[in-house]
Amino acid sequence: MSEPDPTRVVVGLSGGVDSSAAASLLVEQGYDVVGITLKVWPQDCVSRAEDKCCGPQAVMDARSVADKLDIPYYLIDESKEFQRDVIDYFAAEYKAGRTPNPCVMCNEKLKFGNLINRAKKLGARYVATGHYARLEERNGRTVMLRGRDARKDQTYFLFSLGQEQLSHMMFPLGELQKAETREVARCVSLKTAEKQESQEICFVPDKDYKKFLTTAGLVEEHQGEIVDTRGQVLGHHDGIEFYTIGQRKGLGISSPTPLYVVELDPENNRVVVGEEGMLLRSEFRIDRCNWIPFEKLEGPIEVSAAIRYNHPGAAATVEPAEDGRAIVKLLEPQRAVTPGQACVFYQDDLVVGGGWIMRH
Repeated sequence: MSEPDPTRVVVGLSGGVDSSAAASLLVEQGYDVVGITLKVWPQDCVSRAEDKCCGPQAVMDARSVADKLDIPYYLIDESKEFQRDVIDYFAAEYKAGRTPNPCVMCNEKLKFGNLINRAKKLGARYVATGHYARLEERNGRTVMLRGRDARKDQTYFLFSLGQEQLSHMMFPLGELQKAETREVARCVSLKTAEKQESQEICFVPDKDYKKFLTTAGLVEEHQGEIVDTRGQVLGHHDGIEFYTIGQRKGLGISSPTPLYVVELDPENNRVVVGEEGMLLRSEFRIDRCNWIPFEKLEGPIEVSAAIRYNHPGAAATVEPAEDGRAIVKLLEPQRAVTPGQACVFYQDDLVVGGGWIMRH
């Protein structure tokens, strides 16, 4: 296979304003741009979200942008990979008593996994997306920095990308504010310029995870006990998959004080509830760690730890543990540290890396 062309860039077009503006900027900068949309959901999409990844409107909008920018466009069927790497993972995590983060997995496996491979086949050196993040070369490694627009920064979802992936990526919007991105799209009259964005998981547009999991046949209702931390039975549930740490509403039990889900116990099929103070944790472990500025965590480092997306970050020390895991020690306890979620570490704007919060 011939060497990839460093001026050719494959842009992942989602049908939204961000990816559209990213493509426009690259065309303006003289790159040979190719647009690709990954079709990740079969025709019988359970959520019927017309403008989401499974809907035809997103594809039509992406194709319209490619036509307007006069760039080649491909629609590639990745529905089998999406089912395996994202949907099945989504269900398996809930069954294991963890709360999944499918956007991180989709970025790692599809957008910057399969898409990079597609780019190479098209002779392209780079893949670009509309994520708000920045890249720099430091000490022979590609490092990632927060996007300039702090409200739109998306590095949390990109923490698990390795050096091979990062070295093939471009983030044209990294230096822009969201308002500037819309202006880029307006200037070339892209139909996506005023399109509203969604904060929802793309395949669960109504945020009704229980309905999605049961309708898709991924989880069957199975009754179990809701207990307090002493093991006293307070009520019953239809499946631990339908609960998450910190949840208060929808428990169906009465108590003189508010009760929250403090643990999910898949071995005994139990939902454990307790008072709000029991949600606080000052130490936890993470596994499947990925480090960006360096290959391996050799000793304790001081970081700001984001325990979920949009978490402001908490001062912490992270130190290596066995089997590539790490121990996170928070200076001040944090509420609802949730197993299955990503914990991402920062030093100012630098993304140090992160891992997945473990149950114990």
